[in-house]
Amino acid sequence: MDDETWKRHSNPWSVLTRNTVTPILVMALWNRVWFGWYSIVLIILTLIWMYINPRIFKSPKSTNNWASKGVFGERVWLNRDSIPVPERHRKLPNILSFISGIGFSLVIWGTYTLDIWPVLLGGVLQYLGKLWFVDRMVWLYEDMKHLPEYEKYSIS
Repeated sequence: MDDETWKRHSNPWSVLTRNTVTPILVMALWNRVWFGWYSIVLIILTLIWMYINPRIFKSPKSTNNWASKGVFGERVWLNRDSIPVPERHRKLPNILSFISGIGFSLVIWGTYTLDIWPVLLGGVLQYLGKLWFVDRMVWLYEDMKHLPEYEKYSIS
């Protein structure tokens, strides 16, 4: 994503609605029981939604909110090879991403086998991991926003 897309994604509405991707994907995959191969249309629409979501919202008027700071923290995290992050931020984001990944794997497995319990457990793990990750990204951003490379993200 380019700078403009990241700005748009920092809109709290983008962050909030991004959380709809997994439930919509589950519904699309589960519906193969009723729609057969036509469920591919729903899957493709879900993937399109996942792609356009960070791009369709306007840049926020202010980035002084949890969602925007989380998005910008993610940018800081992705840039950690160029600009190192403090030691206290180096391990937990990876662990949380792993937890979220395990959760998503359970969601996919449960959807494939049409077993609701892995879907529910996986969804909880995925969202717990992802939302905690975003919260850590807020903390990371707060610790790094004073650097010249990151000052441009702040809109009051």
